Amino acid sequence: MKSLIIFLFLIIFQIILINCDTSITFDKLLSDLKKDAKMKKMAIAGADIPETLETSRLAKDMKIGDSILIGNEERIRRLAKENNIDISDFEIVNIKEPTEISRYAVKLVHDGEADMYVKGSLETRDVLKAVLDPEIGLRTDDLISLVGVFELNGKLMYLTDPSVIPYPTLENKVQLINNAVKFAASTGLTNPKVAAVAAIGITNPRMPETLEAEELMEMNKRGEIKNCIVDGPLSLDLAISPESAKIKNSKRRINGDADIILFPEVHSANISYKILTHLSDSKSGNIIIGTRQPVILSSRSDTTETKLNSIILGFTYDKFNAQKQ
Repeated sequence: MKSLIIFLFLIIFQIILINCDTSITFDKLLSDLKKDAKMKKMAIAGADIPETLETSRLAKDMKIGDSILIGNEERIRRLAKENNIDISDFEIVNIKEPTEISRYAVKLVHDGEADMYVKGSLETRDVLKAVLDPEIGLRTDDLISLVGVFELNGKLMYLTDPSVIPYPTLENKVQLINNAVKFAASTGLTNPKVAAVAAIGITNPRMPETLEAEELMEMNKRGEIKNCIVDGPLSLDLAISPESAKIKNSKRRINGDADIILFPEVHSANISYKILTHLSDSKSGNIIIGTRQPVILSSRSDTTETKLNSIILGFTYDKFNAQKQ
C-alpha cells in the first residue's frame, strides 16, 4: 500500500509539473498584461510604416495599449488604407519634420499623456536626441542602455548592449548588468546568470575585454554587483551551449545556461543581435532601460511580431516599476 501511495504521488506530481509551465515567454508576458483592466497609451514617433500601424491595431484589439500616431498624416492614412488597417479610432498628430515628431512624442511621455515612447520610421539619432533632451526628455541618473530579448528553446535570453553604448568602460558594464538584471526581474526572472563574453574564456593581458570580464565576476563575488551570478570571461559557446560546456568539461559558474549575455562592445553585440533576428526562428523584442518611462527602439525592418513583442516588454517593465512605487 505504501509503495502504491508513493507511486500515485509521483504520477500526480509529474502531471502538476506538466500542466504548470513556469517558463517565461512572450506569450506568458502578454497573458499577464491582458489581466490588467486599464490599457496604457503609446506615443508612436513616425507612424508611417505599415508594420507599426498593424502593431498599434493589434495592441489595441488585444486591449493592452492604445496609440497616438505621430507623423505625416496623409502618408499614415494612405498606408493604412493600402494595407487594410483600421485606424479610425486612433488619435493622429500631423507633424512632418522628424526632429519635431520625436520631440512631440517624448514630451507626451514626459508630461504623462502617454506611458511609452515607440520608435516608428525615425532614425535612432532623432530618437535619442529627444529622449536625452534636458528639458522635455526622459533621462534619469541611470545609464541608458538597450536590452535585446530573444525567446529560445522556450525561455527568454537577454543581450546587452547592441545599440546605445558603443565602447562601455568597466563602470559602464556594471551599469549594463544592473539594467539587464532589473529588466529581467520585471519579466519574472530572479538571480539570472550573466555571462561576460569574449573571444576566449581565459584572461589575456593583450585582450582587455577578458580582464574586465574577470573583474566583473570578482566584483559579483564581493557583492558589488548584486542579484545575479556573473561569470567571465566566457566564450559564447560555453555561455549558451550546455553541450559545448559538457564536451569541454567546463566547471565554471555558468555552463551553457546563461540568461544574460554581456558583450564587450557594440559591434559584437549588434552583429549577434542581427544574426539571431534574421537567421533564427526565435521571437525577439527590445527595450531601452534607464529612462523615466519605457522607450522602444524598434528597427524599421522589424516584423509586426517583433514590434508587438517589444511593446509587450515595454508594458511589462512599466507595470513592474509601477508596482514597486
